Parts: sequence; structure tokens; C-alpha cells
Amino acid sequence: MKGKYHINLFWSDEDGAWVADAPDLKSCSAFGDTPEEALRELEVAIEAWLDAARARGLPIPEARYRPAIYAAE
Repeated sequence: MKGKYHINLFWSDEDGAWVADAPDLKSCSAFGDTPEEALRELEVAIEAWLDAARARGLPIPEARYRPAIYAAE
């Protein structure tokens, strides 16, 4: 991994599950019955996302996303 990607972790009433996503990696997310499961699944999804990008010769995004609460300084 080029950098540590920010992870959003939240409960989704619509999906009835915990959702973890990496905003820097388009459409990279995972679900779980617990926050820990969603995070474990996202780790797998991130590695698969990066492997697929490398296999296709696509650029790997730098870790840039910062939520608004951290962006204001």
C-alpha cells in the first residue's frame, strides 16, 4: 500500500450492517455484522482493489482523503 488510507466506518440501517469504506479507492467498501468484521473485510477489499489496479496498469492513488473534522486547522 502506498500510504495508509482513511477508513469511514458506520452503521447502515438500509443495509442492516456495518459498512467500512476507503474514500481514496473508488467503490472500495465492505460490510460486516460487527465493526471489526467490516474492517477485516475492508482490509481484504483494499488489497484486492490494489492488486486489480496493478494488474491493469492503473495508477495507485495516494492516501489523501481527510474528513472535514480533520481538515479544518
